[in-house]
Amino acid sequence: MNQSKLISWVVPCFNEHQVISETITRVLNVSKSLKNYSWEVIFVDDGSSDNTKDIIKAFAQDNEAIKLISLSRNFGHQNAVQAGLDASRGSAVIIIDADLQDPPELASSMLEYWENGYKVVYGRRIDRASETIFKKITALLYYRILNFLSEIPIPLDTGDFRLIDQELVLTLKAMPEKGRFLRGLISWSGYKQIGIPYRRDKRHGGVSKYSLKKMVLFAISGITSFSRRPLRLATIFGSICGLISFLLALWVIYIRLFTNSWVQGWAGLAIGILFLSAIQLLCLGILGEYIGRIYEESKSRPMYLIDDKVGFDH
Repeated sequence: MNQSKLISWVVPCFNEHQVISETITRVLNVSKSLKNYSWEVIFVDDGSSDNTKDIIKAFAQDNEAIKLISLSRNFGHQNAVQAGLDASRGSAVIIIDADLQDPPELASSMLEYWENGYKVVYGRRIDRASETIFKKITALLYYRILNFLSEIPIPLDTGDFRLIDQELVLTLKAMPEKGRFLRGLISWSGYKQIGIPYRRDKRHGGVSKYSLKKMVLFAISGITSFSRRPLRLATIFGSICGLISFLLALWVIYIRLFTNSWVQGWAGLAIGILFLSAIQLLCLGILGEYIGRIYEESKSRPMYLIDDKVGFDH
């Protein structure tokens, strides 16, 4: 292994004052244990309202390998990760959240695979013992629905915890789209990938920053970023409903003209109207999600704005 290889950690943070000291300590311990590499640890403060940034700055004063990017407000997890990738200089980058649910000690195994030619080494969760039943079920369903709808296969039960090669980092930097879904973009690249199974720990401190609303929006973003199948499903639903309506119309005309069993009633009519209205609203909602993405991309606003940087020469 080459002594000169620089490895970058990218650690997005948002209101993590209860855990950030332990995160920094463990990441540094892992980095020091791997003697064949040099390191930089880039923390991206995503608009925290607590003292997360101050704690990182205090550590950075004593260790030049620790760097901080402070965003002007909360731009979201994916944009914070991209900010770290944009600033990284390493031959490979390890992305890890600050909550310590993903073990930094897995870096050693990731680097072994990377040295053997893999461009992406991702952590694959085989146990979520610390998470609620609701979170486990929704995560299980989400990844499988996403893969069913997506034209690009995305590894099941994975997050953003992974090592990616510098070549892929440069590719991600060159992608202009603003609605980032990084694990999908990484799969789309087609580079050689492998997963490492691990058991996800409970949070070392604090609470999850992903509310139900954020999880739903993230799921919608992932699906609309990598699949046109929902649009096709809207077309299929409309076609099926149109065919059923046409057949029912023929049946109603036949009953009215050729039989004496014409029954006047509102229940069937009401159910039919409600059903068709629901399908129409569903299809309009699907179209709206895609149009909304087009609208966001057309504004060409930056993915993030930097308020402060610590430990960088530029």
